[in-house]
Amino acid sequence: MGRVTRLHSVSIVLIALLFAFAEASASTYYVSPTGNDSAPGTVNQPFLTIAKAYSVTVVGDTILVRGGTYTVTTTINLSKSGTSASKYYLLAYPGERPILDCSSMAVNGSNRGIKLSGSYWYIKGLDVKGAGDNGMILSGSHNIIEFCAFYENSDTGLQMGSGASDNQVINCDSFYNVDPSEGNADGFAPKLDVGTGNYFYGCRSWQNSDDGWDGYLRPRPSQPITTTLEDCWSFNNGYLKSGSASVGNGNGFKMGGSDSANLEHNFILKNCLSFGNRVKGFDQNNNRGSMTLYNCTAYQNGTNYSITGYIDSGSTVTVENCVALGSYGGLGSYVIQQTNSWLSPFSVTNADFASIDTAGVRGPRKPDGSLPDVPFMHLAAGSQLIDAGTNVGLPFAGLAPDLGAFEYGMTNGVSRPLMSPVPASFHLLQNYPNPFNPVTQILYRLQSGSEVTLKVYDVFGRVITTLENGFRASGLHHVEFDGSRLTSGVYFATLKAGSLTSTIKLMLVK
Repeated sequence: MGRVTRLHSVSIVLIALLFAFAEASASTYYVSPTGNDSAPGTVNQPFLTIAKAYSVTVVGDTILVRGGTYTVTTTINLSKSGTSASKYYLLAYPGERPILDCSSMAVNGSNRGIKLSGSYWYIKGLDVKGAGDNGMILSGSHNIIEFCAFYENSDTGLQMGSGASDNQVINCDSFYNVDPSEGNADGFAPKLDVGTGNYFYGCRSWQNSDDGWDGYLRPRPSQPITTTLEDCWSFNNGYLKSGSASVGNGNGFKMGGSDSANLEHNFILKNCLSFGNRVKGFDQNNNRGSMTLYNCTAYQNGTNYSITGYIDSGSTVTVENCVALGSYGGLGSYVIQQTNSWLSPFSVTNADFASIDTAGVRGPRKPDGSLPDVPFMHLAAGSQLIDAGTNVGLPFAGLAPDLGAFEYGMTNGVSRPLMSPVPASFHLLQNYPNPFNPVTQILYRLQSGSEVTLKVYDVFGRVITTLENGFRASGLHHVEFDGSRLTSGVYFATLKAGSLTSTIKLMLVK
Protein backbone atom coordinates (compact mmCIF):
# COMPACT_ATOMS: atom_id res chain seq x y z
CA MET A 1 0.00 0.00 0.00
CA GLY A 2 1.41 3.38 -0.96
CA ARG A 3 2.05 6.19 1.53
CA VAL A 4 -0.75 8.41 0.16
CA THR A 5 -3.21 5.52 0.27
CA ARG A 6 -2.24 4.71 3.87
CA LEU A 7 -2.70 8.35 4.91
CA HIS A 8 -6.05 8.41 3.15
CA SER A 9 -7.13 5.27 5.03
CA VAL A 10 -6.01 6.70 8.37
CA SER A 11 -7.95 9.91 7.65
CA ILE A 12 -11.15 7.99 6.92
CA VAL A 13 -10.72 5.89 10.08
CA LEU A 14 -10.21 8.99 12.21
CA ILE A 15 -13.28 10.65 10.72
CA ALA A 16 -15.33 7.50 11.34
CA LEU A 17 -14.15 7.37 14.97
CA LEU A 18 -15.03 11.03 15.48
CA PHE A 19 -18.44 10.42 13.94
CA ALA A 20 -19.01 7.48 16.27
CA PHE A 21 -18.04 9.67 19.23
CA ALA A 22 -20.55 12.34 18.18
CA GLU A 23 -23.30 9.72 17.93
CA ALA A 24 -22.48 8.48 21.45
CA SER A 25 -22.72 11.99 22.95
CA ALA A 26 -25.78 13.71 24.39
CA SER A 27 -29.07 13.26 22.55
CA THR A 28 -31.35 15.89 21.04
CA TYR A 29 -35.12 15.49 20.95
CA TYR A 30 -37.49 17.59 18.88
CA VAL A 31 -41.00 18.81 19.69
CA SER A 32 -43.43 20.23 17.15
CA PRO A 33 -47.10 21.33 17.16
CA THR A 34 -47.58 18.77 14.37
CA GLY A 35 -45.64 16.02 16.15
CA ASN A 36 -46.76 12.78 17.79
CA ASP A 37 -45.76 11.46 21.20
CA SER A 38 -45.61 7.97 19.70
CA ALA A 39 -42.88 9.16 17.31
CA PRO A 40 -39.15 8.77 18.10
CA GLY A 41 -38.64 12.51 18.69
CA THR A 42 -36.26 13.06 15.79
CA VAL A 43 -36.17 16.19 13.66
CA ASN A 44 -38.24 14.42 10.97
CA GLN A 45 -40.54 12.64 13.44
CA PRO A 46 -40.84 14.98 16.43
CA PHE A 47 -42.77 14.58 19.65
CA LEU A 48 -45.93 16.60 20.22
CA THR A 49 -45.29 17.63 23.84
CA ILE A 50 -42.41 18.84 25.95
CA ALA A 51 -43.58 16.44 28.68
CA LYS A 52 -42.94 13.47 26.41
CA ALA A 53 -39.51 14.72 25.39
CA TYR A 54 -38.65 15.36 29.04
CA SER A 55 -39.63 11.79 29.97
CA VAL A 56 -36.86 10.32 27.80
CA THR A 57 -34.07 12.81 28.51
CA VAL A 58 -30.99 12.13 30.57
CA VAL A 59 -28.44 14.64 31.81
CA GLY A 60 -26.77 16.55 28.98
CA ASP A 61 -29.69 16.10 26.58
CA THR A 62 -31.39 18.86 24.62
CA ILE A 63 -35.06 19.40 23.83
CA LEU A 64 -35.54 21.63 20.78
CA VAL A 65 -39.05 23.09 20.47
CA ARG A 66 -40.24 24.15 17.05
CA GLY A 67 -42.19 27.37 16.63
CA GLY A 68 -45.97 27.54 16.87
CA THR A 69 -48.63 27.32 19.54
CA TYR A 70 -48.88 24.39 21.96
CA THR A 71 -52.01 23.83 24.04
CA VAL A 72 -50.78 23.00 27.55
CA THR A 73 -53.46 21.64 29.88
CA THR A 74 -51.30 20.41 32.77
CA THR A 75 -48.17 21.76 34.41
CA ILE A 76 -44.87 20.89 32.75
CA ASN A 77 -42.82 19.46 35.64
CA LEU A 78 -39.03 19.62 35.31
CA SER A 79 -37.58 17.90 38.38
CA LYS A 80 -34.44 16.24 37.00
CA SER A 81 -31.14 17.91 37.83
CA GLY A 82 -27.98 18.27 35.80
CA THR A 83 -24.55 19.36 36.92
CA SER A 84 -22.39 22.43 36.38
CA ALA A 85 -20.59 20.60 33.57
CA SER A 86 -23.63 18.87 32.04
CA LYS A 87 -26.95 20.67 32.02
CA TYR A 88 -30.38 19.88 30.71
CA TYR A 89 -31.44 22.07 27.78
CA LEU A 90 -34.95 23.18 26.82
CA LEU A 91 -34.57 25.53 23.87
CA ALA A 92 -36.58 27.10 21.10
CA TYR A 93 -35.47 25.91 17.70
CA PRO A 94 -33.20 28.65 16.25
CA GLY A 95 -35.17 31.40 14.57
CA GLU A 96 -38.54 30.08 15.78
CA ARG A 97 -40.75 31.08 18.72
CA PRO A 98 -42.84 28.45 20.56
CA ILE A 99 -45.87 29.64 22.56
CA LEU A 100 -47.01 27.47 25.45
CA ASP A 101 -50.67 28.42 25.70
CA CYS A 102 -51.96 27.38 29.14
CA SER A 103 -55.18 29.39 28.94
CA SER A 104 -57.39 26.29 29.14
CA MET A 105 -56.17 25.73 32.71
CA ALA A 106 -58.54 26.62 35.54
CA VAL A 107 -57.45 29.42 37.84
CA ASN A 108 -55.91 27.43 40.67
CA GLY A 109 -52.77 27.71 42.78
CA SER A 110 -51.42 24.40 41.48
CA ASN A 111 -51.89 25.17 37.79
CA ARG A 112 -48.49 26.59 36.87
CA GLY A 113 -47.27 26.64 33.29
CA ILE A 114 -43.79 25.29 34.10
CA LYS A 115 -42.66 23.99 37.48
CA LEU A 116 -38.87 23.91 37.59
CA SER A 117 -37.70 22.14 40.74
CA GLY A 118 -34.60 20.69 39.11
CA SER A 119 -31.20 22.38 38.96
CA TYR A 120 -28.76 23.13 36.17
CA TRP A 121 -31.31 23.68 33.42
CA TYR A 122 -30.89 26.10 30.56
CA ILE A 123 -34.25 27.24 29.17
CA LYS A 124 -34.36 29.68 26.29
CA GLY A 125 -36.80 31.22 23.85
CA LEU A 126 -40.22 30.12 25.16
CA ASP A 127 -43.44 32.09 25.69
CA VAL A 128 -45.66 30.97 28.57
CA LYS A 129 -49.12 32.52 28.61
CA GLY A 130 -52.44 32.09 30.39
CA ALA A 131 -51.48 29.67 33.17
CA GLY A 132 -53.93 29.17 36.04
CA ASP A 133 -51.26 30.47 38.43
CA ASN A 134 -47.58 31.32 37.78
CA GLY A 135 -46.23 31.14 34.28
CA MET A 136 -43.17 29.55 35.86
CA ILE A 137 -42.52 28.58 39.47
CA LEU A 138 -38.84 28.01 40.13
CA SER A 139 -37.56 26.22 43.23
CA GLY A 140 -34.36 24.71 41.82
CA SER A 141 -30.93 26.29 41.71
CA HIS A 142 -28.20 27.13 39.20
CA ASN A 143 -30.67 27.45 36.33
CA ILE A 144 -30.56 29.89 33.41
CA ILE A 145 -33.83 31.25 32.02
CA GLU A 146 -33.11 33.32 28.93
CA PHE A 147 -35.13 35.20 26.31
CA CYS A 148 -38.47 33.89 27.62
CA ALA A 149 -41.76 35.76 28.07
CA PHE A 150 -44.47 35.21 30.70
CA TYR A 151 -47.78 36.95 30.14
CA GLU A 152 -51.50 36.89 30.91
CA ASN A 153 -50.96 34.36 33.69
CA SER A 154 -53.23 34.25 36.75
CA ASP A 155 -50.41 35.03 39.18
CA THR A 156 -46.79 36.20 38.96
CA GLY A 157 -45.15 35.58 35.60
CA LEU A 158 -41.98 34.04 37.03
CA GLN A 159 -41.78 33.37 40.77
CA MET A 160 -38.89 31.92 42.78
CA GLY A 161 -39.29 30.24 46.16
CA SER A 162 -38.59 27.14 48.27
CA GLY A 163 -34.90 27.97 48.52
CA ALA A 164 -34.31 28.71 44.84
CA SER A 165 -30.78 30.09 44.63
CA ASP A 166 -28.09 31.13 42.18
CA ASN A 167 -30.47 31.28 39.24
CA GLN A 168 -30.07 33.67 36.32
CA VAL A 169 -32.98 35.27 34.48
CA ILE A 170 -31.57 36.88 31.36
CA ASN A 171 -33.37 39.10 28.83
CA CYS A 172 -36.88 37.97 29.79
CA ASP A 173 -40.23 39.80 29.73
CA SER A 174 -43.20 39.49 32.08
CA PHE A 175 -46.39 41.45 31.50
CA TYR A 176 -50.21 41.57 31.76
CA ASN A 177 -50.20 39.07 34.63
CA VAL A 178 -53.21 39.44 36.92
CA ASP A 179 -54.62 37.26 39.70
CA PRO A 180 -58.28 37.27 40.80
CA SER A 181 -57.57 39.62 43.72
CA GLU A 182 -55.25 41.78 41.58
CA GLY A 183 -52.91 42.00 44.57
CA ASN A 184 -50.48 39.11 44.01
CA ALA A 185 -49.53 38.98 40.33
CA ASP A 186 -46.08 40.49 39.84
CA GLY A 187 -43.84 40.36 36.82
CA PHE A 188 -40.92 38.70 38.62
CA ALA A 189 -40.95 37.64 42.27
CA PRO A 190 -37.88 36.35 44.12
CA LYS A 191 -39.98 36.25 47.28
CA LEU A 192 -41.32 34.40 50.34
CA ASP A 193 -38.90 31.50 51.07
CA VAL A 194 -36.56 32.22 48.15
CA GLY A 195 -32.84 31.45 48.43
CA THR A 196 -29.91 33.75 47.74
CA GLY A 197 -27.73 34.67 44.79
CA ASN A 198 -30.47 35.07 42.18
CA TYR A 199 -29.68 37.45 39.34
CA PHE A 200 -31.80 39.28 36.77
CA TYR A 201 -30.28 40.93 33.73
CA GLY A 202 -31.88 42.83 30.87
CA CYS A 203 -35.44 41.95 31.91
CA ARG A 204 -38.63 43.98 31.42
CA SER A 205 -41.74 43.88 33.58
CA TRP A 206 -44.80 45.92 32.71
CA GLN A 207 -48.51 46.33 33.41
CA ASN A 208 -48.77 43.58 36.01
CA SER A 209 -51.63 43.97 38.46
CA ASP A 210 -49.33 44.10 41.51
CA ASP A 211 -45.61 44.93 41.19
CA GLY A 212 -42.90 44.68 38.57
CA TRP A 213 -40.47 42.96 40.95
CA ASP A 214 -41.41 41.81 44.46
CA GLY A 215 -38.83 40.74 47.04
CA TYR A 216 -41.28 40.27 49.93
CA LEU A 217 -40.02 37.60 52.36
CA ARG A 218 -41.77 35.12 54.63
CA PRO A 219 -40.77 33.31 56.87
CA ARG A 220 -37.43 34.42 58.35
CA PRO A 221 -34.63 32.92 56.23
CA SER A 222 -31.86 30.83 57.76
CA GLN A 223 -29.20 32.78 55.84
CA PRO A 224 -28.86 36.28 54.39
CA ILE A 225 -30.76 36.68 51.12
CA THR A 226 -29.25 38.77 48.31
CA THR A 227 -30.85 39.45 44.93
CA THR A 228 -29.21 41.42 42.11
CA LEU A 229 -30.89 43.21 39.21
CA GLU A 230 -28.96 44.80 36.38
CA ASP A 231 -30.17 46.71 33.31
CA CYS A 232 -33.82 45.91 34.07
CA TRP A 233 -36.90 48.00 33.19
CA SER A 234 -40.12 48.13 35.22
CA PHE A 235 -43.04 50.25 34.11
CA ASN A 236 -46.81 50.79 34.25
CA ASN A 237 -47.31 48.25 37.01
CA GLY A 238 -50.48 48.56 39.06
CA TYR A 239 -52.56 48.66 35.88
CA LEU A 240 -54.51 46.03 33.99
CA LYS A 241 -54.04 45.15 30.33
CA SER A 242 -57.03 47.38 29.54
CA GLY A 243 -55.15 50.32 31.03
CA SER A 244 -57.43 50.74 34.02
CA ALA A 245 -55.90 50.86 37.51
CA SER A 246 -55.74 47.63 39.47
CA VAL A 247 -56.15 47.36 43.24
CA GLY A 248 -52.64 45.90 43.55
CA ASN A 249 -49.64 47.68 45.08
CA GLY A 250 -48.44 49.14 41.78
CA ASN A 251 -44.71 49.43 42.48
CA GLY A 252 -41.87 49.08 40.01
CA PHE A 253 -39.13 47.53 42.13
CA LYS A 254 -40.35 46.39 45.56
CA MET A 255 -37.08 45.56 47.26
CA GLY A 256 -38.26 43.47 50.20
CA GLY A 257 -40.46 43.67 53.24
CA SER A 258 -42.58 41.25 55.25
CA ASP A 259 -45.59 41.34 57.53
CA SER A 260 -44.44 42.31 61.01
CA ALA A 261 -41.26 40.22 61.06
CA ASN A 262 -39.00 43.01 59.78
CA LEU A 263 -36.97 40.76 57.50
CA GLU A 264 -33.82 41.61 55.57
CA HIS A 265 -33.63 41.17 51.80
CA ASN A 266 -30.35 42.58 50.52
CA PHE A 267 -31.25 44.08 47.16
CA ILE A 268 -28.79 45.38 44.55
CA LEU A 269 -29.98 47.35 41.52
CA LYS A 270 -27.66 48.58 38.78
CA ASN A 271 -28.65 50.60 35.71
CA CYS A 272 -32.34 49.94 36.32
CA LEU A 273 -35.18 52.04 34.88
CA SER A 274 -38.55 52.57 36.58
CA PHE A 275 -41.30 54.72 35.11
CA GLY A 276 -45.06 55.12 34.99
CA ASN A 277 -45.73 52.79 37.92
CA ARG A 278 -48.94 53.73 39.68
CA VAL A 279 -47.54 54.01 43.21
CA LYS A 280 -43.75 53.83 43.66
CA GLY A 281 -40.78 53.38 41.39
CA PHE A 282 -38.16 52.08 43.82
CA ASP A 283 -39.84 50.92 47.03
CA GLN A 284 -38.27 49.83 50.32
CA ASN A 285 -41.55 48.26 51.48
CA ASN A 286 -40.29 47.86 55.08
CA ASN A 287 -37.19 45.99 53.97
CA ARG A 288 -34.71 46.04 56.87
CA GLY A 289 -31.78 44.75 54.84
CA SER A 290 -29.12 46.49 52.81
CA MET A 291 -30.12 48.16 49.54
CA THR A 292 -27.77 49.39 46.84
CA LEU A 293 -28.94 51.50 43.89
CA TYR A 294 -26.31 52.44 41.32
CA ASN A 295 -27.13 54.46 38.20
CA CYS A 296 -30.89 54.01 38.32
CA THR A 297 -33.45 56.26 36.63
CA ALA A 298 -37.01 57.08 37.74
CA TYR A 299 -39.69 59.05 35.92
CA GLN A 300 -43.40 59.65 36.40
CA ASN A 301 -43.97 57.10 39.12
CA GLY A 302 -46.44 57.97 41.86
CA THR A 303 -43.34 58.41 44.02
CA ASN A 304 -40.00 57.89 42.33
CA TYR A 305 -37.79 56.76 45.24
CA SER A 306 -39.20 55.70 48.62
CA ILE A 307 -36.68 54.48 51.21
CA THR A 308 -37.69 56.11 54.45
CA GLY A 309 -38.29 53.30 56.98
CA TYR A 310 -35.68 52.11 59.43
CA ILE A 311 -33.10 49.44 58.58
CA ASP A 312 -31.49 46.90 60.90
CA SER A 313 -28.16 47.46 62.60
CA GLY A 314 -25.47 46.36 60.19
CA SER A 315 -27.55 47.13 57.10
CA THR A 316 -26.69 50.00 54.79
CA VAL A 317 -28.46 51.83 51.98
CA THR A 318 -26.45 53.38 49.16
CA VAL A 319 -27.91 55.47 46.34
CA GLU A 320 -25.36 56.82 43.87
CA ASN A 321 -25.43 58.23 40.33
CA CYS A 322 -29.22 57.97 40.28
CA VAL A 323 -31.65 60.18 38.37
CA ALA A 324 -35.18 61.39 38.93
CA LEU A 325 -36.95 63.57 36.41
CA GLY A 326 -39.39 65.42 38.65
CA SER A 327 -39.50 65.06 42.43
CA TYR A 328 -37.24 62.27 43.62
CA GLY A 329 -39.51 61.24 46.52
CA GLY A 330 -38.05 60.46 49.92
CA LEU A 331 -34.81 58.97 51.29
CA GLY A 332 -33.96 58.51 54.95
CA SER A 333 -31.11 60.45 56.55
CA TYR A 334 -29.14 57.19 56.88
CA VAL A 335 -28.97 56.72 53.08
CA ILE A 336 -25.47 57.16 51.69
CA GLN A 337 -25.78 59.43 48.67
CA GLN A 338 -23.36 60.67 46.04
CA THR A 339 -23.86 62.51 42.74
CA ASN A 340 -27.60 61.97 42.43
CA SER A 341 -29.55 64.27 40.12
CA TRP A 342 -31.48 65.89 42.98
CA LEU A 343 -28.30 66.91 44.79
CA SER A 344 -26.31 70.09 44.21
CA PRO A 345 -25.19 71.27 41.70
CA PHE A 346 -27.72 69.56 39.42
CA SER A 347 -31.04 70.92 38.26
CA VAL A 348 -32.57 68.37 35.91
CA THR A 349 -35.02 69.25 33.13
CA ASN A 350 -36.48 67.49 30.09
CA ALA A 351 -33.67 68.96 28.04
CA ASP A 352 -31.18 66.64 29.74
CA PHE A 353 -32.71 63.69 27.86
CA ALA A 354 -32.74 62.68 24.22
CA SER A 355 -36.40 61.75 24.62
CA ILE A 356 -39.06 61.39 27.29
CA ASP A 357 -41.35 59.63 24.82
CA THR A 358 -41.83 55.97 25.82
CA ALA A 359 -42.36 54.78 22.24
CA GLY A 360 -40.61 51.47 21.66
CA VAL A 361 -40.08 50.43 25.28
CA ARG A 362 -42.34 47.39 24.76
CA GLY A 363 -40.93 46.73 21.31
CA PRO A 364 -39.31 43.54 20.07
CA ARG A 365 -35.97 42.57 21.44
CA LYS A 366 -32.88 42.25 19.31
CA PRO A 367 -32.18 38.84 17.75
CA ASP A 368 -29.86 37.95 20.63
CA GLY A 369 -32.62 38.77 23.12
CA SER A 370 -31.12 42.01 24.40
CA LEU A 371 -33.23 45.10 25.03
CA PRO A 372 -34.26 47.33 22.14
CA ASP A 373 -32.33 50.52 21.57
CA VAL A 374 -34.71 53.39 22.26
CA PRO A 375 -33.85 57.01 23.04
CA PHE A 376 -36.19 57.19 26.06
CA MET A 377 -34.39 58.59 29.13
CA HIS A 378 -31.00 58.45 27.42
CA LEU A 379 -28.93 61.54 28.07
CA ALA A 380 -28.88 64.28 25.46
CA ALA A 381 -25.62 65.59 24.07
CA GLY A 382 -24.38 68.32 26.38
CA SER A 383 -26.43 67.16 29.38
CA GLN A 384 -25.03 68.23 32.73
CA LEU A 385 -25.35 64.58 33.85
CA ILE A 386 -22.69 63.30 31.44
CA ASP A 387 -19.33 62.50 33.11
CA ALA A 388 -20.73 63.86 36.37
CA GLY A 389 -20.94 60.66 38.41
CA THR A 390 -18.93 58.66 40.90
CA ASN A 391 -16.99 55.56 39.87
CA VAL A 392 -18.90 52.65 41.46
CA GLY A 393 -17.27 49.95 39.37
CA LEU A 394 -19.69 49.92 36.42
CA PRO A 395 -18.50 50.41 32.82
CA PHE A 396 -18.47 53.98 31.54
CA ALA A 397 -17.48 55.64 28.29
CA GLY A 398 -16.20 59.11 29.17
CA LEU A 399 -13.88 60.69 31.70
CA ALA A 400 -16.20 59.67 34.53
CA PRO A 401 -19.48 57.76 34.84
CA ASP A 402 -22.70 59.47 33.80
CA LEU A 403 -25.78 59.67 35.98
CA GLY A 404 -28.73 57.39 35.31
CA ALA A 405 -29.39 54.03 33.72
CA PHE A 406 -27.92 54.79 30.29
CA GLU A 407 -24.29 55.72 29.77
CA TYR A 408 -23.95 58.28 26.98
CA GLY A 409 -22.21 56.70 23.98
CA MET A 410 -22.92 53.11 25.02
CA THR A 411 -25.76 50.91 23.73
CA ASN A 412 -27.60 48.23 25.67
CA GLY A 413 -25.25 45.36 26.42
CA VAL A 414 -25.67 41.61 26.26
CA SER A 415 -26.06 39.36 29.26
CA ARG A 416 -23.25 39.13 31.76
CA PRO A 417 -24.13 36.03 33.80
CA LEU A 418 -22.70 35.69 37.31
CA MET A 419 -22.35 31.92 37.27
CA SER A 420 -18.83 30.53 37.43
CA PRO A 421 -17.40 29.48 34.07
CA VAL A 422 -17.82 25.84 33.16
CA PRO A 423 -15.51 23.67 31.09
CA ALA A 424 -15.73 24.44 27.38
CA SER A 425 -17.85 21.61 25.97
CA PHE A 426 -20.23 21.39 23.06
CA HIS A 427 -22.66 19.29 21.13
CA LEU A 428 -22.73 19.16 17.33
CA LEU A 429 -26.24 18.20 16.24
CA GLN A 430 -27.06 16.17 13.15
CA ASN A 431 -27.79 18.40 10.19
CA TYR A 432 -31.36 18.84 8.94
CA PRO A 433 -32.48 17.77 6.44
CA ASN A 434 -30.17 14.83 5.83
CA PRO A 435 -29.96 13.70 3.04
CA PHE A 436 -30.23 17.21 1.58
CA ASN A 437 -30.38 19.00 -1.76
CA PRO A 438 -28.78 21.48 -1.93
CA VAL A 439 -29.11 23.34 1.43
CA THR A 440 -29.00 21.95 4.96
CA GLN A 441 -28.95 23.42 8.45
CA ILE A 442 -26.20 22.65 10.98
CA LEU A 443 -26.70 23.41 14.67
CA TYR A 444 -24.20 23.26 17.50
CA ARG A 445 -24.36 24.15 21.16
CA LEU A 446 -21.54 25.60 23.26
CA GLN A 447 -21.68 25.29 27.04
CA SER A 448 -19.32 28.25 27.36
CA GLY A 449 -17.85 30.79 24.98
CA SER A 450 -14.97 29.47 22.90
CA GLU A 451 -12.92 29.90 19.75
CA VAL A 452 -14.49 27.53 17.22
CA THR A 453 -14.02 26.32 13.67
CA LEU A 454 -16.64 24.47 11.65
CA LYS A 455 -15.35 23.01 8.40
CA VAL A 456 -16.81 20.72 5.76
CA TYR A 457 -14.58 17.98 4.29
CA ASP A 458 -14.96 15.55 1.43
CA VAL A 459 -14.24 11.83 1.83
CA PHE A 460 -10.57 12.44 0.97
CA GLY A 461 -10.13 14.77 3.94
CA ARG A 462 -9.95 17.91 1.81
CA VAL A 463 -11.52 21.12 3.17
CA ILE A 464 -14.52 22.11 1.08
CA THR A 465 -15.47 25.23 3.04
CA THR A 466 -15.09 26.88 6.44
CA LEU A 467 -18.47 27.79 7.91
CA GLU A 468 -17.35 29.18 11.28
CA ASN A 469 -14.01 30.56 12.42
CA GLY A 470 -13.70 32.71 15.54
CA PHE A 471 -15.05 33.25 19.02
CA ARG A 472 -18.65 32.25 19.65
CA ALA A 473 -20.65 32.85 22.82
CA SER A 474 -22.31 30.09 24.81
CA GLY A 475 -25.65 28.85 23.55
CA LEU A 476 -27.14 27.35 20.41
CA HIS A 477 -25.75 28.37 17.02
CA HIS A 478 -27.27 27.88 13.58
CA VAL A 479 -25.29 27.67 10.32
CA GLU A 480 -26.53 27.05 6.78
CA PHE A 481 -24.49 24.94 4.37
CA ASP A 482 -25.17 25.24 0.62
CA GLY A 483 -23.94 22.30 -1.46
CA SER A 484 -25.28 23.54 -4.79
CA ARG A 485 -21.78 23.57 -6.33
CA LEU A 486 -20.88 20.11 -5.09
CA THR A 487 -21.52 16.68 -6.54
CA SER A 488 -23.70 14.11 -4.79
CA GLY A 489 -21.96 12.11 -2.11
CA VAL A 490 -20.80 11.91 1.49
CA TYR A 491 -19.29 14.90 3.27
CA PHE A 492 -18.24 15.51 6.87
CA ALA A 493 -18.73 18.61 9.04
CA THR A 494 -16.18 18.90 11.85
CA LEU A 495 -16.56 21.29 14.76
CA LYS A 496 -13.56 22.17 16.91
CA ALA A 497 -13.80 24.14 20.16
CA GLY A 498 -10.59 24.39 22.12
CA SER A 499 -9.16 20.89 22.35
CA LEU A 500 -12.50 19.20 21.58
CA THR A 501 -13.64 17.93 18.21
CA SER A 502 -16.89 16.45 16.88
CA THR A 503 -17.92 15.31 13.38
CA ILE A 504 -21.22 14.58 11.64
CA LYS A 505 -21.87 12.91 8.31
CA LEU A 506 -23.67 14.86 5.56
CA MET A 507 -25.42 13.19 2.62
CA LEU A 508 -25.85 15.35 -0.49
CA VAL A 509 -28.28 13.78 -2.97
CA LYS A 510 -29.04 15.52 -6.27
